[in-house]
Amino acid sequence: MGSHLPPHFNEVDNWMDRFISFVHENWNTDNHPTLIPAYALWRLNWIHPFIEGNGRTARAACYYLLCLRHGGLLPGRKIVPERIRENRAPYYAALKAADKAWSEGHFDVTELADYLQDLLVKQLSDKD
Repeated sequence: MGSHLPPHFNEVDNWMDRFISFVHENWNTDNHPTLIPAYALWRLNWIHPFIEGNGRTARAACYYLLCLRHGGLLPGRKIVPERIRENRAPYYAALKAADKAWSEGHFDVTELADYLQDLLVKQLSDKD
């Protein structure tokens, strides 16, 4: 996907602990329904904790958090992870934007949250 070098495997436990803590600590403070799922999507890809399946796992976690925020399964024929898989260019661009912000010393997954919001609206309205 790019030139990102994930953390050394000895650091993965710490980064995963920080990931879970961030989700837990920010669950009720965010008004944007796709911000925490966007964080999960980006951070799991960034940490890259598995040998294979990091993207699939990140998309599954993201969708789980979208459903959890909604209070159950979301309606729609084609779910957000399928929509991401069909057109990965904006997904990769949004991940790179979050990586760039992080490398510059700040956290910003706004582009990814907006992208997810667009996909979620399409899912809920069943638009292709």
